[in-house]
Amino acid sequence: MRMRPMPLISAALVLSISAPSFAQEWVEFASREERFTCVFPTQPKVTETTWTSEYGAVLPARVYSATQGQSRYSLTVVDYNPVERLLVEKSKSCPAGTETCQGVADWGLGYWKNDVRGAIVYATAKFVQRDVKVTHLMWNSQALVQGQEIQTTNNADQSRTFASIYMHENRLIIMEATVPKGYPPPAVFTQSLGWLDASGRGIRYSTIYVNAPDFPKPPVRGGIPPNP
Repeated sequence: MRMRPMPLISAALVLSISAPSFAQEWVEFASREERFTCVFPTQPKVTETTWTSEYGAVLPARVYSATQGQSRYSLTVVDYNPVERLLVEKSKSCPAGTETCQGVADWGLGYWKNDVRGAIVYATAKFVQRDVKVTHLMWNSQALVQGQEIQTTNNADQSRTFASIYMHENRLIIMEATVPKGYPPPAVFTQSLGWLDASGRGIRYSTIYVNAPDFPKPPVRGGIPPNP
């Protein structure tokens, strides 16, 4: 589907961050609507698109992207909040007798719960399916929100991609940075992700946050006032 650039929807704050191989001004970007903060080498371009979930729900998504020389940075946010409505509706027209029509426990009504539970794994699999060599795959958490981390070497030009995938408040977050062969890991970007509450305050959970229909949200341990 063709993407449509749209104006930035959130305020940005310029700050100075030093990386092992360079020092420059980076931009701290915050989205209260999608409840995250992240730094980019320049103000990111925001593009609206869609994401098709593992079980066929077409979901709204936004891509925040920026470049620095030959390096590329992006953060994709997929809103899974409509998935229950979309897959329950879809299940009404499936062939009689199939699992998605049975409505038994979590297996019927369009599999929407399993679509949410498996969203991180599904997004990770998309990186594996590329023409790449997977060099590292691990469970990870960012400010105690659980996720996955994957690193690959791209077969075409030996550039390296560092991706982190999380899910927070039913929003799938896919961070991806690709740097040329021989460049240091883009840690300034990949380690900068933070979470916001509904009022725009920075938060950190007291225990591991698991985004799933049957997992309670852990308490928040303090907060950081929103930027003015």
